[in-house]
Amino acid sequence: MGPPLRLNQCRSRLGAPPSLPAVCGRVARNPGLQVGMAAFAATAGRLLGLRAAGTEGRLLRLRGAGLQRALLQPASATGDAAQRRQVAHFTFQPDPEPQEYGQTQKMNLFQAITSALDNSLAKDPTAVIFGEDVAFGGVFRCTVGLRDKYGKDRVFNTPLCEQGIVGFGIGIAVTGATAIAEIQFADYIFPAFDQIVNEAAKYRYRSGDLFNCGSLTIRAPWGCVGHGALYHSQSPEAFFAHCPGIKVVVPRSPFQAKGLLLSCIEDKNPCIFFEPKILYRAAVEQVPVEPYHIPLSQAEVIQEGSDVTLVAWGTQVHVMREVASMAQEKLGVSCEVIDLKTILPWDMDTVCKSVIKTGRLLISHEAPLTGGFASEISSTVQLYKRLLSFFLKSFWM
Repeated sequence: MGPPLRLNQCRSRLGAPPSLPAVCGRVARNPGLQVGMAAFAATAGRLLGLRAAGTEGRLLRLRGAGLQRALLQPASATGDAAQRRQVAHFTFQPDPEPQEYGQTQKMNLFQAITSALDNSLAKDPTAVIFGEDVAFGGVFRCTVGLRDKYGKDRVFNTPLCEQGIVGFGIGIAVTGATAIAEIQFADYIFPAFDQIVNEAAKYRYRSGDLFNCGSLTIRAPWGCVGHGALYHSQSPEAFFAHCPGIKVVVPRSPFQAKGLLLSCIEDKNPCIFFEPKILYRAAVEQVPVEPYHIPLSQAEVIQEGSDVTLVAWGTQVHVMREVASMAQEKLGVSCEVIDLKTILPWDMDTVCKSVIKTGRLLISHEAPLTGGFASEISSTVQLYKRLLSFFLKSFWM
């Protein structure tokens, strides 16, 4: 066997792009490529949730057609039982079909987003959608078909520059347009932080309400997805919860997503709309075809209980639903589950009233614990309970 082939040597010897049998034969004759393929197989095995033990040695022993079969066949065909991880950490629980908004259609979450954007463009001639790759449909297909339907002047791409995307949105919103900006991933919203916090949020205040950019909505895929690693898994809602002048919303389902997004687009304040990307295809339910609105800053008690209050938003709502079922089944604990929906400004009354009833509170979010929005909720509830106790003792006892 000769020395390991360099990439340019592989290209010169193989010429045209090789077929899989040719690649397998080349690997079988070259120990350097065998080691590389073994490392690749081990990594692929971990990503696919397959058992990693023995993968390297097994591939090193394969030759020619045997390697081709190993690459094409599932792991069980090689004699090793597959151990698959459950990528989703929850089971999506659809809400009952809505009856008050007319005809419904089965949609997943990204289709519900598309429907909301379609409704907005059809209703409002000043509405425009812009962001990275939105013209061809977006990386998650949320804007698919909209450019063909409404034209390149209303649905268009931008450079890869988040501060430019938001800055442009602020500018056209000030002139009276309905600006719907997309940040391709919530993880990449930080270059636009100054534009959002120091410009969009403060525009109304600094002009004494003479000017505002309240018709700006910023959409961004949000949260963990199981394979997003460092820059496609973050939940940055707490960064913006400290900033008066904007609204921050996270839906739990397709029905909620469409109604809340339409409310954000028509709200008189700049809004950040975080979309749980793990739900884009996993969440499917009946969604009204026509426009409808779900009020912002109104939490929803989606399951009543008496022993403990569970608060969450986005994907974690479904985790809390499962927790509530397990607690009832195994411990006989009755859980009240609340979907916060709007992070800023959040519905303190609904949460505090529930905790007064149950006496216990558990909050769950995907973001890091330190400085997470759960801290704000828990401290507010403690203050509420102390004030209530003080007034009860002072005036009614």
